[in-house]
Amino acid sequence: MTKDTTTNTTAITTLPATMTNVTEYNTRQSTRLRNNHVTSPLWQPSGEHINATNMMRYIRFIESEYGVAFENYQQLHRWSVEQCEDFWASIWAFTGIVASEPWQDVLTDADKFPGARWFSGARLNFAENLLRRRDEKVALVSRLENGERREITYAELYASVVTLAGALRAAGVAQGDRVAAFMPNVPETVIAMLATTSIGAIWSSCSPDFGINGVMDRFGQIQPTVLFACNGYYYNGKTIDCLPRVAEISNNIPSIKQVVVVAVVQRTDAEVPSIGGIRNAVRYSDFLASVTSISSQPLLEFAQLPFDHPLYIMYSSGTTGAPKCIVHSAGGTLIQHLKEHSLHVDLQPQDVLFYFTTCGWMMWNWLVSGLASGATLVLYDGSPFAPSANTMLDMIDQEHISIFGTGAKYIAALEKAGVMPRETHRLDKLKTILSTGSPLSHESFRYVYRDIKSDVCLSSISGGTDIISCFVLGNSCLPVYEGEIQCLGLGMAVEIWDDAGNPVTQRKGELVCTHPFPSCPISFWNDLENKKFHDAYFANYPGVWAHGDYGEITAQGGVIIHGRSDAVLNPGGVRIGTAEIYRQVEKIDTVMDSICIGQDWQDDVRVVLFVVLRPGVVLDDALAATIRSAIRANTTPRHVPAKIIQVADIPRTISGKIVELAVRNIVHGKPVKNTDALANPEALQLYANLPELKS
Repeated sequence: MTKDTTTNTTAITTLPATMTNVTEYNTRQSTRLRNNHVTSPLWQPSGEHINATNMMRYIRFIESEYGVAFENYQQLHRWSVEQCEDFWASIWAFTGIVASEPWQDVLTDADKFPGARWFSGARLNFAENLLRRRDEKVALVSRLENGERREITYAELYASVVTLAGALRAAGVAQGDRVAAFMPNVPETVIAMLATTSIGAIWSSCSPDFGINGVMDRFGQIQPTVLFACNGYYYNGKTIDCLPRVAEISNNIPSIKQVVVVAVVQRTDAEVPSIGGIRNAVRYSDFLASVTSISSQPLLEFAQLPFDHPLYIMYSSGTTGAPKCIVHSAGGTLIQHLKEHSLHVDLQPQDVLFYFTTCGWMMWNWLVSGLASGATLVLYDGSPFAPSANTMLDMIDQEHISIFGTGAKYIAALEKAGVMPRETHRLDKLKTILSTGSPLSHESFRYVYRDIKSDVCLSSISGGTDIISCFVLGNSCLPVYEGEIQCLGLGMAVEIWDDAGNPVTQRKGELVCTHPFPSCPISFWNDLENKKFHDAYFANYPGVWAHGDYGEITAQGGVIIHGRSDAVLNPGGVRIGTAEIYRQVEKIDTVMDSICIGQDWQDDVRVVLFVVLRPGVVLDDALAATIRSAIRANTTPRHVPAKIIQVADIPRTISGKIVELAVRNIVHGKPVKNTDALANPEALQLYANLPELKS
């Protein structure tokens, strides 16, 4: 494709707000679904709703610019993959990406995957694109578990970034340097990220609930020069002191030249602990004052960098080995997030966006990119159930949240707790609920529409840290079907492959992506020959990304994720996704949580199910029979567990994901490395040497 001539000239807000073929579009969708004998949707958007979405404005835009027309979303998706250069160029123009130099070619070396290059010649800055607004609109609302609340406008956010970027430059931070954060989800973390990336340095963060070994396994590999760290944080009614761990991190990573301590936990003057024991430490306020005392409000210089300049270093969970340090590009992250926010989430400037996340999960990075759309972001740090199950629901009403994101486990926990928000909360601004972290069960789909809100787009989304985005996700122009993710992501050549490597629909298989996409990682840190990178994603199918999910594409173009491929059970040679079992177990009211593994047994694999029950409930033969009956009635006899064992807890990563492989290793007497990646590593010992598994 030739040089871009529309850079920065077409923003979303300038596009037509109406579209004449909305009714026709809806009719075709409904007719197609009826012809395929699809069950009734849980939610169907109205023509008025569809007409007001960014997706329909985008369709009108590309119909005008490229002379193409689409009868349904599947045709649009096919065009976005087959004409990927036109598609990604249109996303650049439609979202108004700010760049000092236009791109020369959208895609270079398209036949190399990995190895393709995007938007060569372009020069831009990630932080500049997130700070396009500099007015009095509220950018960030910060809420802590202890009740503390703050508001920061876009003007204030920009001014804070200006000052902190000046302090970082004065401290010697330059392009390519790593700046790390051991921080909770508070405004100072966002400001530090923006200041870091404005310079062209690389940002990496862990949440402060990581153990010291988990932090060292991550930051120790990337050798940061500056560390932002909190003095503590609040969680589940407790105040946790972080300074001893901060001191240990600083002492064990020689590259750290400056530790900037942020006072998240507020104390009286008499209670403020000394930071004198932390090597190279300075308080956040003093770090800023060192610049403001020299000059008054210096101008922010956004370093203009190539599209593929490193932006973030993210980390794999690290429960089966040393965490992989995944390097993501500034341009790839920006354009992918803008596409997802604008088109798939329908994020608009008037929206208030929230995602329950920590700074150690990619959803934090995804959330913060919402600033590029000019929306208001709500940051929350603390337990979602402290002091009550209504904590985050209250926040939806109080902050007028329109797009609410959380983990699938949270929704299931609300249902188990008998919470009925439609009877206790207004939720009048809420238009979208996003769910990720694990497959959302059919029961949770029904619960949302029955007991939370009937007129809401429930978008289950799935992707990962590996791509800092999604392969499959939502679309507020499409209906919502029980148990299904709504659609394939635009521009993402996603297919489901069978064991022979053939694409299939309405059958289970491996989720793959057959063509390059901009948010593909640049590399793994210190993986000089890209061997680990290749082995992680391209070893199974040369030139094709294998994501490690086990799923299927439905008749109506939706997607069902059945679990991780490496956790798929294989009794009698039949592949079973663990999500198929979890779905049935979640129906049992007395079961609060569960985890399922395959145990090697007598030259085969047998299914073992561990369950956490309600307080006071004991697993007996009758309850075990009820569980087995529910699984058998709704799946197949091969899904039925050979063993059901009651446990007190289930190990999870700090981002809330269950760790099936770690439990499987413990059951088989194998070591589990890097348990500091777990929120509750002590729970693993509950699965060691169980007598029930010896017969």
